[in-house]
Amino acid sequence: MAERYESAADRLVREAQERGEFDNLPGAGKPLRIRNPNDPDWWVKSWIEREQLPMPLPTSLSLRKQAQALMDDVLELRTEAAVRDHVEAFNAQVLEARRRPVAGPPVVVRTFDVDDVLQAWRDRRRR
Repeated sequence: MAERYESAADRLVREAQERGEFDNLPGAGKPLRIRNPNDPDWWVKSWIEREQLPMPLPTSLSLRKQAQALMDDVLELRTEAAVRDHVEAFNAQVLEARRRPVAGPPVVVRTFDVDDVLQAWRDRRRR
């Protein structure tokens, strides 16, 4: 009989099976929980749910959420340079999202004036 090729990964799995490392695993013998077998992303959605990860948002919605939280976020920063960097990075994200097509709704998020945010940050820090 001709020898069959076995990749390194196949060999590792076979050896682990022979040692019994896959015996008595949780969920063994139970069907996979697939809500919609016609959904090609069922496994990603299951993984996100199982690992309790935040659901990814379309770019425009993510930017809106960041814009709403920007003033609260900068209050946590300690220096004017850090505030400036944070606001400039956000503005760059918004401008980049406007330049290229994005999945989901269009990007209608405003950019922030760095000096206005810095003044608001200073005023809030004084209180």
